[in-house]
Amino acid sequence: MEKKTLHPKNFEERVVWYSIIWTYPFYLLGALYIVAPVIGWVLLACLIKKLILQSNSGPHERKVLIPCGVWVWITCMLFMLVALWAGHADWQLGTAKTLKSTIGWAKGWALMAVFPLVGCLDIRPQIIYRATTIVCLQSLIIFPALVLAFLLGIPQELYVSPLQIVGGPGPEFFRVSLYSITPEGGVRWFLFAPWAPALGFVACIFLLFSLQQKGKWFYIGVVGSLLMILICKSRLALVASIALPVLLYILSNLTKLVVIFQAAVGTLLGGMFAPEIIYFVEGIKDTFRAARADSSRVREALGRIAIDRWQTEAPLWGHGIVERGPHLVEYMPIGSHHSWYGLLFVKGAVGFFALAIAMLFSTVMLLIKSQYSDTARVGLGIVIILFLYTFGENLEILSYLFWPGLIILGIAHKEQLAVVSNETELDKAELKRVALNKCSGL
Repeated sequence: MEKKTLHPKNFEERVVWYSIIWTYPFYLLGALYIVAPVIGWVLLACLIKKLILQSNSGPHERKVLIPCGVWVWITCMLFMLVALWAGHADWQLGTAKTLKSTIGWAKGWALMAVFPLVGCLDIRPQIIYRATTIVCLQSLIIFPALVLAFLLGIPQELYVSPLQIVGGPGPEFFRVSLYSITPEGGVRWFLFAPWAPALGFVACIFLLFSLQQKGKWFYIGVVGSLLMILICKSRLALVASIALPVLLYILSNLTKLVVIFQAAVGTLLGGMFAPEIIYFVEGIKDTFRAARADSSRVREALGRIAIDRWQTEAPLWGHGIVERGPHLVEYMPIGSHHSWYGLLFVKGAVGFFALAIAMLFSTVMLLIKSQYSDTARVGLGIVIILFLYTFGENLEILSYLFWPGLIILGIAHKEQLAVVSNETELDKAELKRVALNKCSGL
């Protein structure tokens, strides 16, 4: 029965299902970076077709309904495009660079609105949960072979896919690698991701989805996602995997007296032991920074350069394009490893507030819904993960990896709208029944 329930039942579910469970084959082809934008825009075309063809007289539950939360993401991501064009115009970067950057927007920030829109189609969240746990199972099966490859001294990088010719942020998005050696001499694995922390990012989302499963798939998903978090050795992934369940428990139960009581006790104890807690947190922060001191130094320097140049050179629209940093930051792009710094540098205050407004709106809406909706609670978890990773990654570059989470975000926004619509239909039916009874009585 469970197997039948979770079998893809329509075109959009089949596209999502097979696109997720074929993650590793796509990776071996070097096609992961290409697949996500393609399926996103194809499914968007499917949604537009349904919007055009749907009839006002048809069943209300079958209609495509776009909630205000998704409209906010659409509007904010369009502002990203406006900021991009204005930045290019301010710095006179030319038509060729503007066109190239617009295509980059379509494969990056645009997907942050496209996939929530796709979530407005008839896609069950359970399909996505199960598909990602299958990827976790595949990772568990593959990992021993990758450890053996490291022990045998097989070269780290196997090849770079010829699909790189389509263009992208860099060759690492089309590279097939077995493992990587850190500057400190350690080993990290990043499986199908372009670099290790990106795997931790995706693994946190997979962990959230796995917690929604039952039976063997719960254990497979949790073990597989935790394995990915551990082997990538990402500090942020470790923090997020620990903080996420706690935050979700508190935020999704704010109306329950037991949680209010726990919060009151926690606040009281926090006040009593504040100095010890502050000392403990500072110790964790120092340990966290010292774990990879060189990486922390580069990230902080990139942030300082981005803020300084944003304030002094392009406060409103930004610089339009990414620029390489100096030798001090090992020539890494200015604002990289941090979405907020990157937005300020490339798209200015407009881009910064576009992302901030979209995330804040989703947080408030899903926080309210999460008090009584499991899907909304998962959607809130997605927003929390995205927010945490804005301080460690550039979201738009990795949207091709975490797009299943964006679909869940759209489903979570849509869910209450569907419930309200159904209730409205039921109210209408009830009123009609009462009227008919009255007429019969006459």
